[in-house]
Amino acid sequence: MISLEFLLASGIGLLAATGVYLILRARTFPVVLGLVMIGYAVNLFLFAMGRIQVNAPAILTETSKVTDPLPQALVLTAIVIGFATTAFIVQLALRSRFESGTDHVNSKEEVTSSYDPREDAP
Repeated sequence: MISLEFLLASGIGLLAATGVYLILRARTFPVVLGLVMIGYAVNLFLFAMGRIQVNAPAILTETSKVTDPLPQALVLTAIVIGFATTAFIVQLALRSRFESGTDHVNSKEEVTSSYDPREDAP
C-alpha cells in the first residue's frame, strides 16, 4: 500500500518538475504558469513540514496527538503573497507584450519605448 507521505512527495516533485519545464519555455504565459506551479510545490512542501497527521487538532488540547499550526500559517501567508506576485507578473507580461508586439521571453527584437527621462527633469 502506498503511503500518504509518498503520494505527497511525488505530487511535490511533479509540480516542481512541471514548473521548471514551463519556466524554460519561450512564451510568457507558460512562464507565468511555471512560476505558479513552483509556488504550489513550495506551499505543499511547507505544509508537509508540519508532519502529516490525520484527525489531529491544530491547537493544544489534552490529546497526545496535535498538529503544528506554524506551517499552516506560513502556507496561508504564502498563498496570499503568491496571488499578489502572480497578478504582478501577469501585468508585466501584458506590458511586455504591448511594448514589444510579441510574447516571446527572449525576443531578439529591440523593445522601443516612448518614455524619455529628459521630459521628467525640471
